Amino acid sequence: MSQAFIGRGWAFPVETDATGGIRLVGDEAEIEQSIRLILSTAPGERPMRPEFGCAIHDYVFDPADARTALRLASAVRDALRRWEPRVDVLDVAVDRHPTEPDALLLDIRYTTSDRNNPRNLVFPFYVIPGEG
Repeated sequence: MSQAFIGRGWAFPVETDATGGIRLVGDEAEIEQSIRLILSTAPGERPMRPEFGCAIHDYVFDPADARTALRLASAVRDALRRWEPRVDVLDVAVDRHPTEPDALLLDIRYTTSDRNNPRNLVFPFYVIPGEG
């Protein structure tokens, strides 16, 4: 993948490198961190970009069932389509966590937009037990 296409940016969370400067990331790590940042941010959380983020946080108090899974998958697709133009989302699968009954795993399969380089990222999502 072209480095110019992906670019380089600050690591998330922000930390310093061995020289004391801000650690930068590039290549696939840059895209993966961007996806995690989008999914971890609730719309309205950033004062200067109130629309930025993903609506999965709206479902924290919903039951960990098939209906919630469909809503989560749709929210992830919508957010990544809007906020991460460097990827094409192929599929978002939502599965139960194997050991935690109130957790769902979001398995996001995507390719980078400039070439066919299939990748996936698993993002855990926890609902509040006994609510909803």
